[in-house]
Amino acid sequence: MSLPIVFPVYEHSSKGTVMLSKADSGRYYLLTINSPPDNRLTPEMCFTLAHALDVLEDSFLSVEKLPLVTTSSIQKFYSNGLDLERAKSTPGFWDNALYPLFKRFLEYPTPCIAMINGHAFAGGFMLSMCHDYRIMNPSKGYLCLNELEFGAPLTSPMSAIFRFKLTAAVYQKSVLEAARFTADTAIALSIIDAKGSLADVDEFIKARNIGIFATSPAYGQLKSEMWREIIKYCDIPFAEEDARIEAAAQREAERKKARAQLRAKM
Repeated sequence: MSLPIVFPVYEHSSKGTVMLSKADSGRYYLLTINSPPDNRLTPEMCFTLAHALDVLEDSFLSVEKLPLVTTSSIQKFYSNGLDLERAKSTPGFWDNALYPLFKRFLEYPTPCIAMINGHAFAGGFMLSMCHDYRIMNPSKGYLCLNELEFGAPLTSPMSAIFRFKLTAAVYQKSVLEAARFTADTAIALSIIDAKGSLADVDEFIKARNIGIFATSPAYGQLKSEMWREIIKYCDIPFAEEDARIEAAAQREAERKKARAQLRAKM
């Protein structure tokens, strides 16, 4: 088996690809997502990304352990998040596709760098946060957790990614204000590690000795321990999580009813 390898992403309405290659410099592996128009994390995309990670680990990291960089071939988007309707309608999506993908990056045995070339919204932002490092286009794109705007609650694994990786103030601004972070703001708030393009990745890896650290056999174990709380949340069956959200909604409905009854007696 040799690189590059192109993995097709067959979906219900379109076809995309995930390409696994090696940088011309030989310093890192590159995973390039191409699923027009905006690289949604559909069930098929999640499975294809997970498969590409398996192939990389099983066939290449054992021979040459290098960092992994992910990016998009679509100029405007790194990823625009989930296809929410398909996520809701696909049995097992959360337990079998999305959360295992998050876990895979959190535990992956080599350094993972998200080269965020364009917008990363909602699930796309989450995916980038599951990487170890983030480099962001300085002139294009926003990082945004915009569930507030379309009325979707954050599940425990989703929320945990930001709660454990960001400061409390930035976490609140992300969740309760749906803030849109430019590269300048994101680096000031330590959401990203550098501003730049794919051409700057080699220097970033060299400057931080990431290529040297990648060779450590303990790298994946260190990550697993570092992010064990997030990983634990990812292991909670979605049925339990869904029941928790439903119970919270029911409690709120009962409180509103009780308040209405109290007002009626006054």
